This record gives sequence, structure tokens and C-alpha cells, in this order.
Amino acid sequence: QVQLVESGGGSVQAGGSLRLSCAASGRIVSIHFMAWYRQATGKQREQVAGITGTGITSRTSYLDSVKGRATISRDNAKNIVYLQMNSLKPEDSAVYYCYADVVTTQTVRPYWGQGTQVTVSS
Repeated sequence: QVQLVESGGGSVQAGGSLRLSCAASGRIVSIHFMAWYRQATGKQREQVAGITGTGITSRTSYLDSVKGRATISRDNAKNIVYLQMNSLKPEDSAVYYCYADVVTTQTVRPYWGQGTQVTVSS
């Protein structure tokens, strides 16, 4: 069984910063891809940022509305992915979910975290 556990959400004023963390645990052989998604009330879930590969070979992608304000990174040794968000705006308020494509000894499948609330006040 694999679990993804997020932390770091909370309430912040516009212009502030937050760092989200997501730790994957369980019988993990490797993780191909990790990402952060968000879902605001009444809206569809969207991918905020994604990261594949490791070290200098890693590639990242970002939602247009967060480019220049967000940085995704991962610690492959610890199976942790981070999302640093700066210059936060009220429209960044949402539940943020961690996602990972995980290889175990038995399967290759996606996993989701339980979500962490981010609230940005103006």
C-alpha cells in the first residue's frame, strides 16, 4: 500500500508565500512523475505543476497562471515533492492535492493525497 501525505497548507494574505510538501511512503520501487493539482470550490481540478526525472535530468511544467510564482521540486531519496508558491493571490485559494505515478513490486498506478487547504485573503 502506498500513501501520499501532504502538509504545509494554511491561510495567508495576498502576496505571501507557502511551501507545500508531500511525502510518499509504502512499498515504492520508484516514482515516475509527481505533481500538484488544485481544486477550487465549484471548479474542476487542475494541474498546478509537475515534475519528472531526477536531478539535472528533471523536467518541470507549470500552469500558466502560476508561472514565475511557483517552483516544484523533489527529493527522490525521500520520495518527497515540494511546491513553493510565492506572491500568492486570492485566486490561488483551493484544496491542493499531491499526485504520483508509483511503481511498486506489483503495480504501476497513480496515487493521490488527501489534500491540503490553501486560503489566500485579499
